Amino acid sequence: MPTYVYETIPSTPDETAERFEVRQSMSDAPLETHPDTGRPVRRVISGGLGYISGKSGAAGGDSMGSGGG
Repeated sequence: MPTYVYETIPSTPDETAERFEVRQSMSDAPLETHPDTGRPVRRVISGGLGYISGKSGAAGGDSMGSGGG
């Protein structure tokens, strides 16, 4: 089961968002409120591990576009 990161939605500009993790099935609906406080929450989309294979398609294999020329 994946672990999702959520954060509370601040109700005022000076309020700090609280982040927490919840293990949920991929078929479960996203949480709408914090399980302990009932405050509204949103799911945080974060980077994950990825795998890229194949050629970059750039001439000379330079995928960073270093220029030069």
